[in-house]
Amino acid sequence: MGQLAFGIVDLEIRGKRAAVAAGTAGLGFGAAAALVAEGADVVVCGRDAQRLEAATKALGCRGVIADVSTVEGSVAFVREATALLGGIDILIANGGGPPAGTFESTPLDQYAPAVERSMLSVVAMCREVVPQMRERGWGRIVAITSTSVREPIATLILSNTARAGVTAFLKTLSREVAASGITVNTVQPGTHATDRITQLYGSIPSGTELGIPTGTIGDPADFGKVVAFMCGEPAKFVTGTNLQVDGGAYGGLI
Repeated sequence: MGQLAFGIVDLEIRGKRAAVAAGTAGLGFGAAAALVAEGADVVVCGRDAQRLEAATKALGCRGVIADVSTVEGSVAFVREATALLGGIDILIANGGGPPAGTFESTPLDQYAPAVERSMLSVVAMCREVVPQMRERGWGRIVAITSTSVREPIATLILSNTARAGVTAFLKTLSREVAASGITVNTVQPGTHATDRITQLYGSIPSGTELGIPTGTIGDPADFGKVVAFMCGEPAKFVTGTNLQVDGGAYGGLI
């Protein structure tokens, strides 16, 4: 049972083994930092050796070079992380999104790589971790996706399409593994101060410019704490959920 003492919720994940995909920057880094702060044993991955070294030094965790934009790279990451940790209890499925574009500007041959990057890579990671989680009767899978699953973002047709697919996969998986003590959820970020936003806008816009009700954009460190909570024991009854973290930007009821 989670304990409430002096206003602090114990997530009860100290010593749990966590693999954080694309954890060297942005939202992945925020998630890794929050898990380290909770006492988890964390391995992150990244494509760039210098950035990986800097991130692992800042986080105080281990890392491996891996490109999770492909199925092959995703499988390699999970297998290397499993070897380093001796098993994986927590998987944070994360990765950069596909290129921007509209229906008119996006050729057909760009869809398959986008689906591999943002959907099949996650499927591949899950196939690696679920059997070992089932054996132990405990596991947490949290995928960092996007609010575009709820409300498609203009000029991001590839991301909108692929992330909708992975959301359906994860919802289905959550129901199949729930009785094994494994929860599967997505956390859907709105606009946060990350490199991806700089790439899309050319700079970090203000929340007011984007019409975000809070008037601010998100902090990856705060986002990471939300992800960590979803991995904890207090969230053991939360599965198959898609939680948006967007400053109130999404206007729908559900």
